[in-house]
Amino acid sequence: MEELQDASIHHMTAKVIAAIKNTKCYEPIYEELQRLVASPSVDKNDMRNTLEDAIKAAGLETEIRNMIYNLVRSRLEKLDVSDTRQTSTSKATQSDPLGYLKRAGVLWDRRVRKSLNAMCGELKVPLHGQPRISADREDFVAKWNELSNYNMDLSNYRPVYAPKDLLEVLLSLKGPARTTESTDQIPQWEFSHIALPVKNLFELRTHYADLLRSDHYTVPDQCQRILDSRHAPMCQQYLKKGCTPAPYRGALWASVLDSKLHDYDIEYWQKLRNVVWTTDHIVDKLVFKDIQLTASNDDQYFVFEDVLYQVLLCFSRDTDIANCVDYEQFPVKGKTYEGPPSGVVPFHGICMFAAPFCYLYDSPVCLYYTFRAFYIRYCHRLTTINTHPQGIVSLCLLFEKLLQTYEPQLWSHFRELQIQPLRVVFKWLMRGFSGHLPPDQLLVLWDLILGFDSLEILPLFAIIILSFRKESIMQVASLDSIEAILADLSSIKVLPLVQLALSRD
Repeated sequence: MEELQDASIHHMTAKVIAAIKNTKCYEPIYEELQRLVASPSVDKNDMRNTLEDAIKAAGLETEIRNMIYNLVRSRLEKLDVSDTRQTSTSKATQSDPLGYLKRAGVLWDRRVRKSLNAMCGELKVPLHGQPRISADREDFVAKWNELSNYNMDLSNYRPVYAPKDLLEVLLSLKGPARTTESTDQIPQWEFSHIALPVKNLFELRTHYADLLRSDHYTVPDQCQRILDSRHAPMCQQYLKKGCTPAPYRGALWASVLDSKLHDYDIEYWQKLRNVVWTTDHIVDKLVFKDIQLTASNDDQYFVFEDVLYQVLLCFSRDTDIANCVDYEQFPVKGKTYEGPPSGVVPFHGICMFAAPFCYLYDSPVCLYYTFRAFYIRYCHRLTTINTHPQGIVSLCLLFEKLLQTYEPQLWSHFRELQIQPLRVVFKWLMRGFSGHLPPDQLLVLWDLILGFDSLEILPLFAIIILSFRKESIMQVASLDSIEAILADLSSIKVLPLVQLALSRD
């Protein structure tokens, strides 16, 4: 047993070392270690102890610990999933009970990219972009800080897809029927046939146990001490309170997401910016179109229009995103289609993932890297069909099971009206409530996502909102009326409602 444990530790250590060597911060840390080894503070006769003391004194120990912490949470987790998928793909795919779901994920991604390619064909523009003409480049650069004044004809451009398009695909998913049931008896809009494991309320209560504690108060000095420690797990633990002081939130998020700026990050941002300046790409129009349709018309975000253009245009050119986001893999015949450099095809509302970060950072560079890290870790799971425990399919399934179990009256009411409950809340789930909650409450909700490293708070919160408006919903009989009841969430307070949802019987 001990030999197996030692082998496992050795295997994990090897993976951590290999992953560290592939990070951008490896070389600066390695050079600093070399400098410390050659310094007078390290005694060659007692190399181990004196080098450890020098590393601690230079603050490198915390930096290395944070690096390993974030690698284990993200990249190594992705490597484990990839290894599992490669093993399973080599076997007969028909034996995989979730094969149909993985296939749907691949087909959805192909459909989105095909739509983008078709749009390029209709408008006679190259998918990979083309150099900006000199006059346009000069105008673009001159207006970089006020791109809302940049003139662009968007009349022929439309969003590639919207949340309702993804919802229709999800509602049409057909899995293999169980031998003990008839497919005719399963309502077309229920997710109960999908064999994904989701938590029940007891398991959610255990996961979010810190929220049920009574010590939800904040001490700014304590928050500052945690930030001064530069220890990412402590910052994450602090976010679990749901009472983060606004001036400290940006720094806490950057620590948890490992998005604090380094010199190479600034250089990479400038490189992305220069590519945007010199290359005209179809995604530029889609980004402009989306911001004008959403954030520019939102009372809470329209003032950030210019910085959103900068952030999302650079986001569209960032090839690192395509390498970090993990898409479903399944052997499906047919033509494959290329996407934008980032691998992310802009959809209706994508800018609302970035808009809340405008309240945290004055610098578009700081904003960009924290937003990018948040998108890679969480948001992409909400816009793709996947089998991840916190993917949009699992969240929809969790929502339905919680609604059936803890709000049977509402569930029955929806069934009698033949209204899919997901149609009411899907836009909340897919956007993480951005654009629906007031910014101050949305940031509290996203504090909890980061603190507990889980998107399962979204369906739980959606359930308690329905419960909160239950009396009014029970009195109406149409989807439009229900949506009207739920349209205004300005009076909603996140923390007390989530605590109420977790403490119910």
